[in-house]
Amino acid sequence: METSTHRLDGHTVHEHTLTVPLDHASPTGAKIELFAREFVRDGGDGRPRLVWFQGGPGNRANRPDSIGGWLDRALEEYRVVLLDQRGTGLSTPADRQSLAQFGDPAEQAAYLAHFRADSIVADAELLRQALGEQRWSVLGQSYGGFIATAYLSQAPQGLREVLITAGLPALTGPADEVYRRTFAQTARRNAEFFARYPGDAATVREIVRHLSDTEEVLPTGERLSARRFLQVGINLGSSTGFDGLHYTFEAPFTTVRGERRLRERFLREVGSVVSFAANPLYAVMHETIYAQGAASGGATGWAAQRVRSSLPEFDPGAEVPLLTGEHIFPWQFEEDPALVPLRGAAEALAARADFAALYRPDVLAENEVPVAAAIYHDDMFVPRDLSLQTAAAVRGLRPLITNEYQHDGIRADGRRLLDRLLTTLRR
Repeated sequence: METSTHRLDGHTVHEHTLTVPLDHASPTGAKIELFAREFVRDGGDGRPRLVWFQGGPGNRANRPDSIGGWLDRALEEYRVVLLDQRGTGLSTPADRQSLAQFGDPAEQAAYLAHFRADSIVADAELLRQALGEQRWSVLGQSYGGFIATAYLSQAPQGLREVLITAGLPALTGPADEVYRRTFAQTARRNAEFFARYPGDAATVREIVRHLSDTEEVLPTGERLSARRFLQVGINLGSSTGFDGLHYTFEAPFTTVRGERRLRERFLREVGSVVSFAANPLYAVMHETIYAQGAASGGATGWAAQRVRSSLPEFDPGAEVPLLTGEHIFPWQFEEDPALVPLRGAAEALAARADFAALYRPDVLAENEVPVAAAIYHDDMFVPRDLSLQTAAAVRGLRPLITNEYQHDGIRADGRRLLDRLLTTLRR
C-alpha cells in the first residue's frame, strides 16, 4: 500500500492507495486500484478506525474541504476512513471512457459484475488488514447501509460495530417489491409537494405538454424529453427538495422571436439533475443492488420500468403527471449522452439471473456485532416496512425510528444524528 500525508484544519490526512483483485475469487488475476482518505484529529492517533460507505451506487466518498457535520462528530472518537468504492473517485473509475477498452457490451457487463456490494466488502477487508486494524467500525448511508449489511453477512469478524442511516435493505425478494413501495412513497411526496405549491402542478403540466411537441435542448446538447424532465422528482426525497424544485419551476418560460421557449436557466438546472455524466455507474448498476439470483427472483429485467408501466399517474400523458424518484429506466440509455455508450452493458446486467446473494439471513440471525440503524418513516428511497423487517432479522440490531428526516438526514443534521445513533448503540 502507498500512502501520502498532508494537513487540513487541525487534522492529519493520509491518502492510501491499495492494489486489489478485480475478482476476489481469482486473486492472481486482473487488478484494480482502491483509494481511501483517512482523517486523524490531532491527538487522535490511538483511536479506532471508522470506515464510511457513501450512498449510491457509483458515488465517490466525500471530499471535505473543512470539517463539520457527522465527520466532525465522528472524529471525536475515531480515525475516519473515507473509502472511494471501486469504480468511483480515485478507485479505478468505471465510466464510458475506461469501459471503452472493452469493445463488447458483454465484456463490459462481465467487468461491472465485480462492482457490487460483495466486492466492495472484500476490498474493505483488504484495506483494513493493510492498515493493521484488528476490527473497525462502519458508518453507511443509503447504499452504504446495504454494503454494511453485506459486510455483516460476509465478514463480521472484521467489524467492531456498525451504524446505518437510511440504508437497511430487503434481504430477499424481487426488485419489483422495492419499486412498488418507492413509487407509492414518491406519489405521496408529489401530493405533499403540490399541496405546498399548488401552482406548480399547472407548471409541470405546461412543461410536459410543451416538451411533447417542441424540441428543447439541454446544455449538454441532447433533446429534453417529457419523461426525462419528470426525473427531477428525485429531489422530492431530500430535506430541502420541495423548495429547490419550486424555485426551479418559477418562470420556466420565455419568448424568443415570438416563440414560447424554456429559459436557459431552467434547462441548466434540470440538466444538472437528470444527467448522469458525473456518475454513470449509478445508472448502470442501480438495479443490480437488488439482484441476488434465486433469492431475489432472478434477473431484475428493468423492474422500475415494469412497475411504472402499471401506474398511469406517472405517465407523461396523465393530466398532471407525477414526478419520478430514484428510478432508472432503459430509455435513459438512449437519451443521456453519458449513458448511450453503456446501453448494451446495462441491458446485459438487467438480463443476468445468476448474481450471488448479497445477504445471509442465517448469519444475520446469529449476529454478534453491535448494530444501530436509523430508519426514516417517510423515506422515499428505502422503504420503511422492508427496513423494519430487516431490522427484526438482524440479531441485536437497535433501530432508531424517526419522522424527523428525509433520506438525506446525515447531510442535513449529521452531527446530531450520529450522536443519537451512537447513544442508541451503547445504551
